[in-house]
Amino acid sequence: MWVSPTDPDATLLSPLGGYTNKLGYHTHYVVDGGKARIILACLVTPASIHDDAPMLDLVRWARFRWQIRPRIAVGDGRYGTTPNIVGLEMDGVRAYLPRHAQHKRHKVYPREMFHYDAEEDCYICPQGHKLRHGSYNKAERKWIYYTSSTICKACPVRPACTTSKRGVRMIQRSVFQEFLDRAQAYRETEAYKKAMRKRKVWVEPLFGEAKQWHEARKFRLRRLEKVNIAALMIASGQNVKRLISHKGWGKHQGPAGGSAALAVVPSFSFS
Repeated sequence: MWVSPTDPDATLLSPLGGYTNKLGYHTHYVVDGGKARIILACLVTPASIHDDAPMLDLVRWARFRWQIRPRIAVGDGRYGTTPNIVGLEMDGVRAYLPRHAQHKRHKVYPREMFHYDAEEDCYICPQGHKLRHGSYNKAERKWIYYTSSTICKACPVRPACTTSKRGVRMIQRSVFQEFLDRAQAYRETEAYKKAMRKRKVWVEPLFGEAKQWHEARKFRLRRLEKVNIAALMIASGQNVKRLISHKGWGKHQGPAGGSAALAVVPSFSFS
């Protein structure tokens, strides 16, 4: 276990990001969907906290703090988890999130090849057999559907469909599947594709700007509270630059100028 003697709050960074035996933090921004790219919220967490974990709290905080009603929330695949999608949809915000990548353990027919029949509450396999509702996974909040071993053992495509020792194919269906299907439908629309393109060129550069021009690559302070203060100062400086650029160097700013500009934010982006 790696522990920093000078900053115990810093935790091990993921080797997938190119880091080896380094301790640090993750910085999260909530950015509005307009051309101004105003940073609405900033949070620093220990690197051991998954990127998707703070999303709903940040969205709800920004909505309350700035009194805004966003239509959509945009993020990359790290944020496309079931809790985030369900939470956003229940809050009335469209979840423009790619599905969180899930590693396939076996090379078998994907779940998408099985059609769900809502009237009979069953799945239909590619061979036309029905997978009936059988049990409930309480930990993951999923219903489990499966066929009988007699049907699967006689199926000519069984090796391509299942590797189960029981000889049956099982499909799990989340109790929140309605919200997940809704998010899946968004991904086929042009509005979703446009939002993802905008995120790449409008949101991601904010981190590059912070690292290159505002010394966000390495915090000078120690401990989580002070690191958050430093990150908020950096994000505030980035917002001030955009306010000056919008109003002009020679114009005086009103005391409510910044908050008024934030009151019409149409969407959120995360990174």
